[in-house]
Amino acid sequence: MDIRKVKKLMELLEESGMAEIEIKEGEESVKISRFGASQGALQQPVQSFIQQQPLATASPAATSTATPAETQSNDQSIISPMVGTFYSAPSPTAKPFVTVGQKINQGDTVGIIEAMKIMNQIEADRSGTVIEILIKDGEAVEFGQPIIIIE
Repeated sequence: MDIRKVKKLMELLEESGMAEIEIKEGEESVKISRFGASQGALQQPVQSFIQQQPLATASPAATSTATPAETQSNDQSIISPMVGTFYSAPSPTAKPFVTVGQKINQGDTVGIIEAMKIMNQIEADRSGTVIEILIKDGEAVEFGQPIIIIE
């Protein structure tokens, strides 16, 4: 698990108002809690993640093969920041947030992921043109899975 993912999880936790989140990827896990408003309380999970990092480097073959694929998908696509159900529109009768061929700007909402009965807006992390929408409305999505390819 990359430290950037942990920081992104911390941001999502702060934005959502949830009190605690725990993510497991293989042998790695990180638990982030908002108990206490001090910055030190939020940094503790990062420190425990760093201490767990040697577990991830124990299998260098798995780490080295995952990193290039992840980097490639991040260059051309918007990836899911969480596990949940993807929705392409704010309601079943509304038009989709984005369509193929549409130009989008950084910060535009491209979809919603429902996780634990909470609707989380997914925003574009950069500007571009939508080339392909990989996930259909109502489909399950995994953490780190590409959702939309942009150019």
